[in-house]
Amino acid sequence: MFPLEQHILRALDGSVRSLARLITRIENSPDEARQIVKQVYHQGGHAHVVGITGPPGSGKSSLVTELAKAIRKRSLTVAIIAVDPTSPFTGGALLGDRVRMRDLSGDKGVFIRSMASRGQLGGLAQATGAVVQLLDAAGYDVILVETVGAGQAEVDIAAAAHTTLVIEAPGMGDDVQSIKAGILEIADILVVNKADRPGVERTVNALRSMLQLGPTGGTRHHGRIVQNHVTLEEQDPDAWQIPVHKTSATTGTGIAELVDLITRHARHLRDTSQWLEREKQRGQKELEVLLFDHFLRRFRSELPVEYEQQIIEAIARRELDPYSAIDQLLAQTNQ
Repeated sequence: MFPLEQHILRALDGSVRSLARLITRIENSPDEARQIVKQVYHQGGHAHVVGITGPPGSGKSSLVTELAKAIRKRSLTVAIIAVDPTSPFTGGALLGDRVRMRDLSGDKGVFIRSMASRGQLGGLAQATGAVVQLLDAAGYDVILVETVGAGQAEVDIAAAAHTTLVIEAPGMGDDVQSIKAGILEIADILVVNKADRPGVERTVNALRSMLQLGPTGGTRHHGRIVQNHVTLEEQDPDAWQIPVHKTSATTGTGIAELVDLITRHARHLRDTSQWLEREKQRGQKELEVLLFDHFLRRFRSELPVEYEQQIIEAIARRELDPYSAIDQLLAQTNQ
């Protein structure tokens, strides 16, 4: 078994096996994740990170597969991080087999990794940021991050990606599902997948109406949807008009054009200096995640396990409210 440093060198030199083993170490050990990112961070900064999110049943996995194929036709390498729900028995990714992506298995320019969310809210695994940094340093041109697809918490991806695709599909029930889920506002590109199904135009029109009639106006500026659509477009060339695009992963309809939109958005970010703004957002989000993990681990290392269990039991018996419990726990660790 190679030591960590040798695996890093081999991964940066193109070894898929070492890359996979490093990702496993990142998932299993925050300390090793720290060591790995420290050694590879300065090698990165070149990949275009594309987040793909949306409700279950919208066809995200199938679309990611077709996107990867289309990107490969342009002689670019692709890494796919598929964040799946966690198995309650093994702690691993429930959909880890990724059957829909088997068509990509023979392509050496594509790397696929399923990651368990392990209870993380927001649709992302805690280790996702470190894995993206590693894949970036390993030289992949485009990194596709597919989230769990849990619905209302699918917002973290907007801070982890340069370009965010929100996937919808016709025939999924309520036409205002996107607004209720709270994920419409994070989109750089809205994709109506399964466009070969009945009702696609109704879904497209509903999304366009949401963009134009809502307070946002369908325009993004410095990575956020902004207000006063007309005034901003007239005065600010940095505004990005959010497109609504139809695709069918089954027939291949609209896939090449979607890659064009993704490429155009990346060019827009670079031409308007918003690429750096997205990098700042990514850095801020990752810093918050790491700080939370660091302080929680340090807090628990200073707290006797027996005392924490006593507090939990007191809360369960209604002898202690959670806010008072926090006060007692903090007082215990400050002694």
